[in-house]
Amino acid sequence: MRGGGGGARGSGEAHGGAPAPRHVPNRRLRLAAAEGTSEHFMHWIVASLLSALFLGFYDLSTKHAVRDNAVLPVLFFANVCSSLVWLTLLALDQSAAVSLPVALKVDDLTLVQHLQLLLKSAIVASSWLCSYFALKHLPLSLAAPVRATGPMLTLFGALLVLGERPTWLEFVGVGVTLASFFGLSLAGAREGIHFHKNQWIAWLLGGTLLGAVSGLYDKFLMARAGFTASTVQCWFSIYLALIFLPLAVGWKLRWWPRNVFHWRWSIVGVSLALLVADFLYFDALRDPDALVSLVSSLRRGSTLVAFAGSMWLFKELNGRQKIVPVLGIVTGIVLTVLG
Repeated sequence: MRGGGGGARGSGEAHGGAPAPRHVPNRRLRLAAAEGTSEHFMHWIVASLLSALFLGFYDLSTKHAVRDNAVLPVLFFANVCSSLVWLTLLALDQSAAVSLPVALKVDDLTLVQHLQLLLKSAIVASSWLCSYFALKHLPLSLAAPVRATGPMLTLFGALLVLGERPTWLEFVGVGVTLASFFGLSLAGAREGIHFHKNQWIAWLLGGTLLGAVSGLYDKFLMARAGFTASTVQCWFSIYLALIFLPLAVGWKLRWWPRNVFHWRWSIVGVSLALLVADFLYFDALRDPDALVSLVSSLRRGSTLVAFAGSMWLFKELNGRQKIVPVLGIVTGIVLTVLG
């Protein structure tokens, strides 16, 4: 994608995490000064594949946690788990006895910077509210591929907001994705889920769109405002727990009709899987030899993990009819990212 009108270059990840920095002409990731240098836990390709695996586990854990369950307590407790992890790391970092890796260090922030991250948390909270409620009512084998189209929506946002111009490969990727999306809607119709009139599909698309907005905002936070990945992850996790707190209290006090909540250990899995997936993703990006486009493409493999898991764990229907459009969506997104 070629920048136009002086906008920032590139497109970001859209599941609500920070976007990948745009690759430079030699397609090698250059480390930002704010990230510093650090040792890597593993080769960047291995880290990217493991990130995709854990992102698939995140989708599977989310589906298990919200299925026949109250959504708001799930969101609250999952984010409490994430915030507790980061609060523990913050406490360790303040102690003289422990020296955390650079990848886990959190910067001191001004009031304005805290407000910027609070805004990100509000966007992510809105995205997750839509997505989690939709995922409760939809098969994961349909929902995961739809959620994976976030990078394509981020591309459209970059066109409108940042004045970027797509390459021919990105055009091909968008076309393949849209055609596959139509094929997936035909498979969904076999289960009585009509994409054009099902309210939960609309909620899922709304959550995906808000995730793309979060990806564009992450571009600003990381590329222009100078935030490090660990700082963004830490404070937006903490603020998410605070945002969901009044909603959880309202659920508890029955301010509105609600469903019964069942504690499931998959709620902890939601938190830990996302934390590990994002950590591995950013560790891969910190490698100066990493190809950013390939890291993002490998990460799309999470859709296949979620799809296979939905067939095996949840015994969802019409797997053969869905597999071709699912592969098409993954291929289209990979082409868009490589463009």
